[in-house]
Parts: sequence; structure tokens; C-alpha cells
Amino acid sequence: MVTSSVPLLRGTPVVPGVAFAPALVVRAEVSPEALARFDSAAYADPDAALVAYDEAAQAVSDGFLRKAAAVTGDATKVLTASAGLARDKGLRGAVRKHLRAGEGLLESVQAGVDQFVTVFTGMGGLMAERVTDLRDIGLRITAHLVGEPEPGVGVPEAPSVLVAEDLAPADTAGLDPALVAALVTERGGPTSHTAIIARQLGIPCVVGVTGAMTVLPGTALLVDGTAGTVETAPDEQVARERVAADAAARAALASWSGPGRTADGRPVKVLANVADGASSRSAADAPVQGVGLFRTELCFLNRQDEPSVDEQASIYAEVLAPFGGDRYVVVRTLDAGSDKPVAFATHEGEENPALGVRGLRLSFDNPGLLDRQLDAVQRAAASTGTEAWVMAPMVATVAEAAEFADKVRSRGLRPGVMVEVPSAALLAHRMLEVVDFLSIGTNDLTQYTMAADRMATDLAHLTDAWQPAVLQLIAITAEAGRRAGKPVGVCGEAAADPLLACVLVGMGITSLSMAAAAVRPVGAQLARASSHDCEEAAEAALAASDPLAARDAVRALLG
Repeated sequence: MVTSSVPLLRGTPVVPGVAFAPALVVRAEVSPEALARFDSAAYADPDAALVAYDEAAQAVSDGFLRKAAAVTGDATKVLTASAGLARDKGLRGAVRKHLRAGEGLLESVQAGVDQFVTVFTGMGGLMAERVTDLRDIGLRITAHLVGEPEPGVGVPEAPSVLVAEDLAPADTAGLDPALVAALVTERGGPTSHTAIIARQLGIPCVVGVTGAMTVLPGTALLVDGTAGTVETAPDEQVARERVAADAAARAALASWSGPGRTADGRPVKVLANVADGASSRSAADAPVQGVGLFRTELCFLNRQDEPSVDEQASIYAEVLAPFGGDRYVVVRTLDAGSDKPVAFATHEGEENPALGVRGLRLSFDNPGLLDRQLDAVQRAAASTGTEAWVMAPMVATVAEAAEFADKVRSRGLRPGVMVEVPSAALLAHRMLEVVDFLSIGTNDLTQYTMAADRMATDLAHLTDAWQPAVLQLIAITAEAGRRAGKPVGVCGEAAADPLLACVLVGMGITSLSMAAAAVRPVGAQLARASSHDCEEAAEAALAASDPLAARDAVRALLG
């Protein structure tokens, strides 16, 4: 049997589950022979070379769009964004600049990609996650230019554990869960595109695994997506027993039908995160009590001009309509800026966009943008009869929360704010004096609390919602809600972790919103734990010295 020199690898757990299969190691590259054969002198001048670039970039973009049309949910959004990046005018301008400086076409493509890799890396946050996408696009364009097939993940012949330095959206979105038993990447974090799509597909996934690329092809791997471990060449009988036990546990989870509550009957609202009408209709069939996060900005990533109030109202109504009756939808106003540039809203040229004009801050010098969006939400709620709560992202002060709440209440809607900035958590008791609810976005709260880029693999131990400092801020916020008698939810990726969900409920969190695929595992885990169990789990997690110790302590308590 092929073996690896490292018996146990550790990373950040993303999607729970246990899988055992041989490693399929993926290395993204274009054939060196094809690169060597390529002749830049075949183009008469820089303009002719640029035409070839344009044709290749368009072909890559078209390929992304074809794949986007064949998938749904987050995968569609990720692939559509990549299609736009392949046609990016800034990237094209960088390539043209190098061509006119006398460099060859392949060298110009690489130089253009390198330029924007540096820019995106410096911007940090989710923009840094686009570095993988950008490099993948560069490889695909290069492949077209030299007449080779686009690089990427092929279809495994048998169930395999996919091991890669990182995976591009086009690779992850097209994976077949029947053949890909698990995902292991050396880079990336819990909010990377690999993680997002793995959650949607329900494939066990561990990211940020140091040494993953030292695994030899064909090595038998036992991947535990709950513990964040990758065992190389384990005992086969033991491995198969663990997989069977996990499968039985998953089957039990699949039977959970809601509503959310602990074993002793304490209610916990289990909600869905959605991005558009299609994902809302799909989520409405799950055992959820509503939508805890409607990401409105994802509807407009490819729009150059702001849609009218009527058009926005129509889009929002598609999301609200499936949740009539006793369910409700929490609408987040535009969280544009930083990693999610929306042409008609965001500012260009910021030195540090993650700490710049994003979210609610866009309305400071453009109040009409927020007013028109709130008008559209009001119309959508009226036309569908669905209860709409509205929350603002990136709120840092009580004054900001109060002004936003006044605008929302004037339209007959229920106001709240997101807790993503540590100041909002520390002032949660005062925030709740002016708004009706709080929703904790653990992705950004973790990044801002730990001063660590979410995509920095070397800092993956910091960009983890299990960090005691992050949990402490969540506990402060939950306690403020308990004292005020107002709801405090979690809508970040932490809500999709069944173990962490129990910790959050033990702190006093009243609702959890997540990808629809995580609803049943989280609901079933809560149904097995009493309120006392959850409170003990919260105390254990808060007392732990680091995320690993916190997970181990909670797992030991809850079984």
C-alpha cells in the first residue's frame, strides 16, 4: 500500500462527516511541453496578441457561465462571479500594458495576473480569497492560448478523497458527491469558496491542512470533517467502522423535521441563509422557521446601474413569498464593498477596503441608496404578506443603529443590526435600546476581533469562530439580548456547526441561520442536548485555551 510519511494531519474542520478513500492529488498546471511549443512571435503586433487574449478570456468566461447554469445556490453565484473576473477590464488593461512593453503574450498574462494577485492579497478579507480564482483564470486563459484543455479536477474513476493546494470555484462546483468522498486542501479557510460549496454539497471537508500536498497519490485517507483530522494509511477495518458509524448518525439526522428546540423543549429558531428567489424556494421546503439572512447584494454583483425601486421590490418579493404565514425573512441591506464590489454602490481605490466604506457606511454620503432599498423591501413585504425584518451590516456605533432603526420603523418594518464589529458586541446592551434584534455575523466578527485575514492559511488558527475571544464577544451580545428580552441570532458560518450551535444556545442565542444543507444536522444535534447540556458546553468552550481544546471539551460533553 502507498503510504505517507506523516500519519496524522490537522486542519480547520468545515463540513462534518467521516470518509475513507484513496487520495486523488490534484496539481493545477498547463502542460510544460505545450508552453514550450508556444510562439509569441506568431502575432504581428501587440494588438493582434491582445485579440487572442480577448478570445481566450471570453472562452473561459463562457465556460464558467455554462457551469453556473448547471448548478444552483452558492455554486451559481461563485461561478458567475468568476465569469465576470475572467472578463475584468483591469486585468485586460494590465495584460495590454505588458504587451505594449514588448513582453510575450504568455508572460504578459502571467504578469497581469501577478499584479492583481498582489492587489487582492493586500486588500485582505474575502478579496484575498479571489487570489485562488484569479490564478485559476490565468491558467485557463493560458491553456486556451497554447491549445490545451483547461486544467482542473477530472472525474474520479472511483470514490476518492480530493487533495489539493486549493480548489478553484469551477472545480469545486462541479464535484460529484458520489465520487468525491471528502475534500482536503492545504490552503483556504472556513469561508473560502471551497468551504462554501462543500457545505452546499454536503461533502466532508477540512481546509488549511499543513502538509496536505506531501500526501502521495493513492494513499488511503481517513478524513474527519468534525475533528479536522486527516489520517494517512489507517487500519482499514477501524476506518470502515468509523465511516459506517458516521453514516448511521447522518441517517438519523436526516429524519429531523423541526421545529428547533433542545431536548427539554427550549425553543431555538432554525433559519436559512438565502441569496435569491431560487434559493429561497428551495429553503422553504426545509424544516426552517424562516430566513435569518437574505444577502441582497448577491442579487446585484453583475449590475452596473442601480435597479429601480420597482425592480428591487420584484426581486425581494421572490424571496419573501415562499415564507408567508407564521414565518419571516430577515433582509440584510446591501453589504457591498470590500470583497463584494457592487458597481453602482462601492467606492474604488480604497487602501484597506475591509476597514473602509462598506455595508451601512455606503449610505453616509449616498442616503438615497438605502432609502430606495428600504422602500423596495416595504413594497415586497406588502405585496407578499410576509413579515420582513431588516438589518444593517457593519454597524459600529449606537448613533448609526438609531438612525437606521428610525428609517426602518417609518416604513412599518422591524429594525435590527448585525454584530460584526467588536464595538457593536461591547455595546450590545445599548444597541438593543434602539433596535429590535441583533444578528451576529461570526465570519467578520472573527476577522476583526483577531486582526487576522480570513484567507491567511498561516493564521487559520486565529480565524476560527471557536476562538475564546470571539466566543466571549458572542456571550456578551447574547446576555444583552437576554436582559433586554430581545432576540439575538447568529447568521455566520458558525451557526452551521452542530457542536458550536449547542455552545451558542448555551450562551443565550435565540436563533441560528445557516445554509439549508446544515439545517437537519444542527436541528438534530440541538434536539439531543438539554438546555443544561448547552450551558455546560458554553462554559467549557469559554474556559478553553484555544479552538482545538474548546472543540475537544464540547465533544466530550455532548458525545
